[in-house]
Amino acid sequence: MATITGSEVLAQALGAQGVDTLFYLMGGPMLETEAACIQLGIRAIDTRHEQAAALAAHAWTRVTRRPGVCMGCSGPGTTNLVTGVANAFADAAPVVAIGGSSPRVFLGMEAFQEIDQVAIMRPVTKWAERIYDARRIPELVATAFRQATTGRPGPVYLDLPGDTLGEKVEAESVVQPPAWRPAPRTLGDPGAVREAVALLARAERPVILGGSGVWWSDGAAAFRALVEATGIPFYTTPISRGLIPEDHALAFLNARSKAFAEADVVVAVGTRFNWMVQFGRPPRFAADLKVIHVDIDPTQLGHNRAVDVPIAGDARAVLEQLHAEAEGKLDPRRWAAWTGKLRALDAEKSAEVDRAMSSDATPIHPLRLCKEVRDFLRRDAILVVDGQEILNYGRQAIPTFVAGHRLNSGAFGCMGVGLPFGVGAKVARPDAQVVVLHGDGSYGLNAMEIDTAVRHGIPVLVVISNNGGWTADAPWTRPLPKPGRNLGHTRYDKVAQELGAHGEYVEKPHEIRPALERAWASGRPAVVNVITDGKARAQTVRFSAYQT
Repeated sequence: MATITGSEVLAQALGAQGVDTLFYLMGGPMLETEAACIQLGIRAIDTRHEQAAALAAHAWTRVTRRPGVCMGCSGPGTTNLVTGVANAFADAAPVVAIGGSSPRVFLGMEAFQEIDQVAIMRPVTKWAERIYDARRIPELVATAFRQATTGRPGPVYLDLPGDTLGEKVEAESVVQPPAWRPAPRTLGDPGAVREAVALLARAERPVILGGSGVWWSDGAAAFRALVEATGIPFYTTPISRGLIPEDHALAFLNARSKAFAEADVVVAVGTRFNWMVQFGRPPRFAADLKVIHVDIDPTQLGHNRAVDVPIAGDARAVLEQLHAEAEGKLDPRRWAAWTGKLRALDAEKSAEVDRAMSSDATPIHPLRLCKEVRDFLRRDAILVVDGQEILNYGRQAIPTFVAGHRLNSGAFGCMGVGLPFGVGAKVARPDAQVVVLHGDGSYGLNAMEIDTAVRHGIPVLVVISNNGGWTADAPWTRPLPKPGRNLGHTRYDKVAQELGAHGEYVEKPHEIRPALERAWASGRPAVVNVITDGKARAQTVRFSAYQT
């Protein structure tokens, strides 16, 4: 009777769950599994660092709404995955991470690369498990996919000891469970839905806030339908931009602070009251704010701030319930004065931003770079933004029009996500225009992934706002110089060229657009290295405020 190894069983189990793409860095004891995956037709993208593999899998799942898979070897290979997995955990992204580990028969004996990888992964995953018996691999792989995608999404981890992978089992005895399927949509309590609409009917200055739960539930259309039926202004969390095109009549991006501070009722759907919205507390929001909170995870209802109408349920399902209940009960004309106020402020702030974006000064102002990138992007482009100053400038200046097409550092604030995110997004959507807007510091963290893009023919376009260091070189309030700020103006374009990518170097504003066009026309991975003003400082929240 024919036998197969645990490595082959693992590859078959991944294939049975519908896996067609894998991000990894080769190494024992995972080599045989990786080879078996390739033999089965799974596209295997080997990166230059395991962190990048986890981040690319994260972007892949963000764009496709399917679990992304990453893999690392034992010891350092798996611990290198941790930052990317932790970022997925904070971002509620269903990444399936797989790590090889020291043989189970040597556990506790200080074997080669031995470390308790499961214990390390548990705090940053929804579920983590070690597989001791090769015959249980299909069952536990199926469990991992179910855990990652059920309820609030999130990463999971499977630990594979080398002798489990090397174990031989009878091929006929291996039974693959069915492939994962999205869980049934959970409706909100009808009484709570009625209470929410009744509260909105009394509101004077309502706002609807959409988060990533709307995206994961495929609820963008339902979100838009509710906004348009009620006439209530909407906002999204940074990583959920594009749920409604941001040139919509009820989008007032430049009046966000005013809208939050003066709102009397907020409908928060599929988002947490974390630091990104200052925990829903004053001064970001009014002290007497009334809150309707919709979340798939009941433990989030009332977390960090009191909620007046908590609704546990799938974002799309509850949005559809709210829409049906609101029909004939909410008149958009009721909020004409409120939307008019926000529209006027938005127009005023937009004009200020447009003036700043038109500067011909050199060094190039980051907002001018943002303008050129904005005008270059297709309407359905996928934009990744990563850095400090450029992240904040890009947030202010570049809109998004398609759901799932904006990625950034997210709730974890993880620098270095840009290029790996771009690689993962381009693999997921090869026909899309994928552009990464990077700071020079953040680019350096995973810069060698341009080699990954070259080797695998992934034509992602990277634009670097190179201000010569970490953050702006603006006056600092402390008596000592800002430590470790200066990085110099590295010729990242030349490094990219040495690796086989297209490279452009830009010092003047009028040179930006032609460089972008040439880079895109090359059909290759490309780096456009733009020297920007090192003293330009974007307005943002002080770090201490994140913790208050």
